[in-house]
Amino acid sequence: MSGHSKWHSIKHKKALVDARRGQHFTKLARAITIAAREGGGDPDGNPGLALAIQKARDASMPKDNIERAIGKGTGEGVDTDTIEAVIYEGYGPGGVALLIEALTDNRNRTGADVRHAFSKYGGNLGEPGSVAYLFDKCGVIVVDAGRYDEDDLIAAIDAGAQDIALDEDVFEVITEPADLARVREALDKAGVEIESADLTQRPKSRVPVDESNAAKLMKLIDALEESEDVGAVHANYDVDAAVLERIAG
Repeated sequence: MSGHSKWHSIKHKKALVDARRGQHFTKLARAITIAAREGGGDPDGNPGLALAIQKARDASMPKDNIERAIGKGTGEGVDTDTIEAVIYEGYGPGGVALLIEALTDNRNRTGADVRHAFSKYGGNLGEPGSVAYLFDKCGVIVVDAGRYDEDDLIAAIDAGAQDIALDEDVFEVITEPADLARVREALDKAGVEIESADLTQRPKSRVPVDESNAAKLMKLIDALEESEDVGAVHANYDVDAAVLERIAG
């Protein structure tokens, strides 16, 4: 087992606490703005926007903030700052591939933040395309395997999920990106409590990492995620869940 989903779960729970902070709301608002700009302001016809709004609601983001972010994306209102999506790629300690998704109104500032994090924590920033081929974009819904079994997740398959995988103590429900919102809704209706639901870059394979390099790697990932502009950090590490618990603790 990789432990990858275990760390994802730990970070998700941490994010729920951090959601009270303005920086986290800023990231959520930017994601809504980009989704609305790219696919329109109607969440019923824009799965990406529906997901961004759901994540904002999960974090108790005020309704006015959500509506303002949608309006910004569709060109309404007075706040028309240009925000663009940028991808950074590189390698961290232990040879782990990192794919960083950022939303920024200043490429120079964001690029400097990312380069600084890589330099400080033993990583190497790469060229575009250097690691992207190691990942597949998909939807991933995480469910606690201690509370549910595969039979409880049949609703996800019926709604179009591609696969259900057990990883340590969680199930990962894998979907096509466009099907994520529908599968999540089906699980909600079936009474299944969801730990997280995200569009993510899922590693095609994973790199084993020892505890020393894992500690350095998590510091790098944390430093990247602390940037106001970074929305998500994807990595293909394989670390024992117990090691991740010790690092997170």
